[in-house]
Amino acid sequence: MLNLNNKTAIVTGGGRGIGRNVALTLARAGANVAICGRTRETLESTVQDLRALGVEAWSLVADVKDLAQVEAFVNFVVESAGGVDLLINNAVSSLSAPFDEQTDEHWQHHIDVKLMAYIRMARLCLPSMRERGSGRIVNIGGMTARIVAPLRITNGIVNAGVSNFTKQLANQVGKDGITVNCVHPGFTATDRMMMNVERRARDEGVSVESMLAETAKEMPLGRIIEPDDIANTVLFFCSSLAEMVTGQSIAVDGGSGTSINY
Repeated sequence: MLNLNNKTAIVTGGGRGIGRNVALTLARAGANVAICGRTRETLESTVQDLRALGVEAWSLVADVKDLAQVEAFVNFVVESAGGVDLLINNAVSSLSAPFDEQTDEHWQHHIDVKLMAYIRMARLCLPSMRERGSGRIVNIGGMTARIVAPLRITNGIVNAGVSNFTKQLANQVGKDGITVNCVHPGFTATDRMMMNVERRARDEGVSVESMLAETAKEMPLGRIIEPDDIANTVLFFCSSLAEMVTGQSIAVDGGSGTSINY
């Protein structure tokens, strides 16, 4: 039931971090995978690892802030693979800093890289999914949509928008056999998160190691979240097991979230 043979997946920001693990997890389930990002070296390395799993894989350098570049990427995938079945919106870029240090440019950058890029990618992939009569869109948000995080205010506002967009779009495309869901990763061991940890540790005058240890203690499940934990949830949403699940935002946070969501 987790078999994705003959499916074609797009993963934005697929060369590293959560995106890379998502791409590999979908490939292990049989999906052919196309990834985009800004760094050619990481993209090419990930494509080699994907092809080693016995699937077709493609990559294209693309800045998701640029509409022309994402249009070129989706067109490239449709021409190469014949269409798109799965879209995982994952690309992210943010500045870990207090509100007073966030300029208009920082705000606009994060809105463009995440929220607007997710909207554009969905808009571009929907015609192919509608033609096929089915599709899966999974948006990677973040727990800052539900919590107060003083150094990640841009993340919080944009991730809240991603959650709202997920539900709005799900209600519109359900009739086309397309589901749309959102995954909110908690504190996940990625390069980007480590940059946030280093900034917090510096501001609080403690070591990075002690901050990581304290963070793990705050997790009811007792450990830092790994990218594969997020990838496995994405796989569920993309599989036939989740045929009747749409418009949902689920946290993969090790139980650390304190809000109660009905």
